[in-house]
Amino acid sequence: MSYEHLKNTDPEVYEVVRQELNRQQSKLELIASENFVSEAVMEAIGTPLTNKYAEGYPGKRYYGG
Repeated sequence: MSYEHLKNTDPEVYEVVRQELNRQQSKLELIASENFVSEAVMEAIGTPLTNKYAEGYPGKRYYGG
């Protein structure tokens, strides 16, 4: 992922993301609760699907608002 839009919009946040990605790719993580997702998952997280909020299960959703 290139993060070009993020780089142009907020260079400081882009740099933090770049450094964290580098850390995850170059270091051995020994904290069991930290899990690195695949690039495909990171791409999916950055789609319009993340703009939706749903609580519960399909067919039995709860919307508090």
